[in-house]
Amino acid sequence: MPISSVRTVTYWTDGEASQLLDVHRPEGAPAATPAVLLWHGMGPDSRFEVAALAAETASHGLTVFVPDWRSDAPDGGRAHLTASLRYVREHAGGFGADAGRLVVAGWSAGAGSAIGTALRPDLTDGQAPGAVVGIAGLYGRPARSTGSVPLEDLAGAAGPRVPVVLIHGTADTVIESHHSRDFHGELEERGWPVRLHEADTDHAGIIMTAYDPALGHCVPTTGADALRAGRETARLIAAAALA
Repeated sequence: MPISSVRTVTYWTDGEASQLLDVHRPEGAPAATPAVLLWHGMGPDSRFEVAALAAETASHGLTVFVPDWRSDAPDGGRAHLTASLRYVREHAGGFGADAGRLVVAGWSAGAGSAIGTALRPDLTDGQAPGAVVGIAGLYGRPARSTGSVPLEDLAGAAGPRVPVVLIHGTADTVIESHHSRDFHGELEERGWPVRLHEADTDHAGIIMTAYDPALGHCVPTTGADALRAGRETARLIAAAALA
């Protein structure tokens, strides 16, 4: 499905400051598509790093919202993350998306943040999403969205057991893939619906990018392994949204 031009808007954090948010929507999509909120990783305001993945995900017939957020904010980015979640809940319909069919996904530092919305919705916007996707994540540290540790939250999670998809590159040296394997085992042990997918790529390749040391961030790539892995990541996000 061809992609329409990306629309960039602003969302507000507690009325104090605005952040940019890109909306990817395919041309010819039905009136109300599922919605995907996709969070980038640690680099402040680096939504561009997941733009290729967002476009590929939208090609499956989804509306994908990609906000900037600042990990260097005093609260680690929590206000930005929760504000972007509220924005999508409240405004998805204006972009032709159904907020009632929302998947929250995130890469790297965004992964734990996405998972946190399922384990501790009381610490985000009070409502669990339809599914969550963690891409190349680390789940033994506080999630930026909640301030709590996903592995610790599992024991006391009282809400609905939201479907979880974990995706990781086996060649990842930034966050090794055993972190997703270990978390997958913990989720399974507690009866959560969870799927783990591993790909032969690295931390950047799993989102269809390559790390550029001169720039200090990830950039789109045409490398075969990264394209294959990133397209599979997009397919898995779409499958979670369309389930």
